[in-house]
Amino acid sequence: MRTTVQDVARAAGVSVSTVSRALTGGSVSPSTREAVMAVAHRLGYQPNRAARGLITGRTGNLGLIVPDLRNPFFADVAKGVTARARAVDCGVFISDTDEDPVAELEAIATLRHNTDGILLCSPRSRDAELLAAADPQNTVLLHRRVPGLSSVVADIVDGTRQAIRHLRALGHRRIAYVSGPEDSWATRQRLAGLAEFGSDAGLEILSVGSVAPTFDGGVLAGDLVLAGPATAVLAYNDLVATGLLHRLAARGAVVPERMSVVGYDDISLAAMSHPPLTSVAVPKDRAGAIGLDLLLGRAGSMTAAQGAEVILPTTLVVRASSGARH
Repeated sequence: MRTTVQDVARAAGVSVSTVSRALTGGSVSPSTREAVMAVAHRLGYQPNRAARGLITGRTGNLGLIVPDLRNPFFADVAKGVTARARAVDCGVFISDTDEDPVAELEAIATLRHNTDGILLCSPRSRDAELLAAADPQNTVLLHRRVPGLSSVVADIVDGTRQAIRHLRALGHRRIAYVSGPEDSWATRQRLAGLAEFGSDAGLEILSVGSVAPTFDGGVLAGDLVLAGPATAVLAYNDLVATGLLHRLAARGAVVPERMSVVGYDDISLAAMSHPPLTSVAVPKDRAGAIGLDLLLGRAGSMTAAQGAEVILPTTLVVRASSGARH
């Protein structure tokens, strides 16, 4: 039989109301809370989330909104969120907006009334629209920065810097950059990193335009890269880089002898591509877990101020797709 709150109360020698307060953060002494939690753990008591909500006025559920779960980047973020949610006994509603800003704003409106807070991962809406739709007290952004909203972001500028320095150290002096959506925050961060090399007389960054942040976008970019003088290419993300590898192989351009390729995000596919893809690793699952903790107020003083920001480091993972210039 399932252990009930009454069983815990009898075993702990306290009232049912005391057990409820101890398990929901109510007013009890530290010793009583510790004793009740020890008994609950020993008996294997699992509190009923709906009943707890009647006491606390909270649902025990959070919302996660992502642009596209088919992209492994966002699937990894979701895994980080859900793993952390299980550890703290929270439910997570996940909404996939299919890269549609209108659907995104509709999801925010729906989840605001059915959850205790929302995690917005790489939202596509404009800053003003997000500020109008989201409650700053109960919203955390992942991989996007909007003044006035708390966020967890990766150091994309430094990751871009690492990628270019790596290619330059390999002897590449003409490096193509395949951009993603022109109006995205991540694109602006990558461009900021590239801009740091504008004064390097011995290095030329060649823009080949923007493509969809997908495998097909990378296939399209392959011919554009080969039409220019570049000996290396930095792709907007790993999906684009994988499409590039596919098209380069079809054209007989051997990687990395003819063209070095570097991706971004270090999704699981990067290590499984042929050749294995050099990529800037972004802490996807960790960002999700930290974002959930910020939302729940478990990250210390960082949650005290509205608009708190956590910046996570990026790291270049070198694999076989990048090599010395021939």
